[in-house]
This record gives sequence, C-alpha cells and structure tokens, in this order.
Amino acid sequence: MCNKKKIKVILCGGGTGGHIFPMISVASQFRKVNKENEILFVGSSDRMEMEIVPKHNFPIKGLWISGLKRTPLLWNILFLGLPFIFKNFLLPIKLFFSIVRSVYILYTFKPDFIIGFGGYSSGPFVLISNFLNFKTAIQEQNSSMGLTNKFLVNQVDHVFVGYEKLRNIYRNKSIHNFGNPIRVFRVDDSIKSYEHFKLEKDKKTVLVLGGSLGAKSINDAIINNISLIRESSYQILWQTGKLYHDEIQNHNFQEKNLVIKSFIDRMDIAYSVADLIISRAGAIAISELCVVAKPLILIPSPNVVDDHQTKNALEISERGGCVLIKDSDAKDLMMNKSIEILEDQKLIDAMKVNLRELSMPNASSNIVNKIYESL
Repeated sequence: MCNKKKIKVILCGGGTGGHIFPMISVASQFRKVNKENEILFVGSSDRMEMEIVPKHNFPIKGLWISGLKRTPLLWNILFLGLPFIFKNFLLPIKLFFSIVRSVYILYTFKPDFIIGFGGYSSGPFVLISNFLNFKTAIQEQNSSMGLTNKFLVNQVDHVFVGYEKLRNIYRNKSIHNFGNPIRVFRVDDSIKSYEHFKLEKDKKTVLVLGGSLGAKSINDAIINNISLIRESSYQILWQTGKLYHDEIQNHNFQEKNLVIKSFIDRMDIAYSVADLIISRAGAIAISELCVVAKPLILIPSPNVVDDHQTKNALEISERGGCVLIKDSDAKDLMMNKSIEILEDQKLIDAMKVNLRELSMPNASSNIVNKIYESL
C-alpha cells in the first residue's frame, strides 16, 4: 500500500560518483514511499551518469553542457593550446542549447519537484526550473559549497546539506542538515566475510582505499613500508585502483598478510571485516564511513577543486572521528600511524563513539519527507 501520493520528481547533476550515488539513493527512496512515483534523471550527455543511472533502472536525459575551465587564459595559450581555450568559448553555446532542452524536458515531464545535486548539468537546469516557477532544491555533499550550488543557494526553495557548518554560513536560507544520502550497508563479520577476501578472522585487518582509480600516495605508502607490513601481526586488504593495479602486481609481493585487489565491488563485506579504514576524504565516502563507525585515517586528495576533501576531513578530525594525514606525509606516516591506532584500544573506542555521533543514516528518507511536506 502506498504511504504517500504519487508525484513526479527530476533529479539533476552528476559528473562524479559523489554526485550520482546520492541522487540514486534519493530516487530509490522516492520509489520506496510510492512505487508509482515517476523519477527522471538529468545529467551531462558525456559524463558517467549516462552509464550508471540506467543500470539502476532509472531513465535519464542528457544535456550538452560542461564546466568552466578555470585555468588562467595565459596558461591556456602558452601551455594547453587553442583547443583548451575553445572549450571555454563553446560554453555559452552549450549553455544556450542546454537551457532550450531543459525547458523542453520540464514542460513535457511536468515535475512536481526538481532537486539538483551539483555538477555541470545541475546549474542551468535548476536555474531555469526556478525561473519557470517549478519547486526546486539543491543538495550539497561537501562541507563547503561547490561553485554550482553557491550560485543556486539563493534561488531555490530548500537547501539540503551534509555538514552543520553550512547552516551557520547561510543563515537566511531554508537549510536542512540531514547528512548525505548513502548506500545502506549490512555489517556482517562472520567467517564467510573473511573467506570472501581470503583473510584470517583472528587477525586485525586494515582496509586501504584510494578510490576506484587509485591514489598514488596511498599506494606508495604501502610499497615503501612493505617490510613493516611483513613483520606486523596485522593483515592489509588493499584496493590499489585500476590505474595502478598492473604496476603493483609487477612487484610480485609474496606477503601472506597482504591481499591485493584492483577494485572491491563488495564494499559492504570489506567494511565489515575492517578493524581500521584508510581512505580519501570524499564527502560521500565520509558519510558512509561515519555510519560504518570503524577507526579511520583520512588522507585528502590534493587534486580536488577548492580543496573540498581537506575541508571535509577537518570537520571529522576536529570531532575526534579520524586521524588526518596530509597526502604529502602519507608515505612516511600512514603505516606507522595505522599500527599506533590498532594498539590503542582507548583511541579505537573513542573514534567509534565519535563517528556514530556524526553519522546520519536517514538522509534520503528525511529529504523525501521534506519534499512531500512542501508540496
């Protein structure tokens, strides 16, 4: 039986998993409250959402849009060449066609509500939706507003955020800190979970993640401390990332306490067997890790616009939920700090408590409920 009335919703944004998976989580919740709800995704026609969203059985339409290349013009001319400059010159044309297509999508689908999640397509689509008097909202995953959401924050009806800090910055807006929409994980540390990765249940496990493509500094931190790992009583479950896996395999590591994976597709099992997790500091990863509530080392990527990952990690470390290590220090500090944490039960217990206090596992349902309240 349906608990809520049938509505039509457009979710727009994408470009990275950090935008796409929150959209999918919220879309799934809309279907959960009423299976007849009509959900449409709008993304950039040449980005990863066009491939990922259909795999989750949601329809998607693409806009011909890209982001502003924020490299100085002189640098473009001298080092990157005219093709790079031409991409920025095309932006007004792309924007025009995206707005025209947005109007067409809005008047043919006739949504009750539009939610933007950041990314290139989110800006023009939410802006034109608001201009045409459709109800709109944005969801910001990071601890500081991205460029698109900064532009939209004063235009929309509701702003959903993942960090309390943003409520203090934008005091005059209808801001709701529900946390970030995430996947739901069932923690199961049975013997079958360890067997899945060929790990030993009686040994403490360090889960090392650098994202799906990998992180060179994190991988180097393991390679350069292999003797320390070999002599330790702990085991390492290491996701190298697809970019680095072949190169790392060439090292031909024989350590029995080192399990090497290019990519871990069963992250629920990986989280469940971990006694300590090492990760980049993407907003959605952090939101999941707070719910998982295992001792945590965050190593922010230095290659992120506006240094979002460092800001995200600082929010967690200041609340006692993680140890923050700079990317440049990972090679020297990461493995030694891991052992130090694993041998400090008082610190482990404190981290778990602090992470649970920071966790917000019901973001998707709270966002959907708030949308229904405003209709």
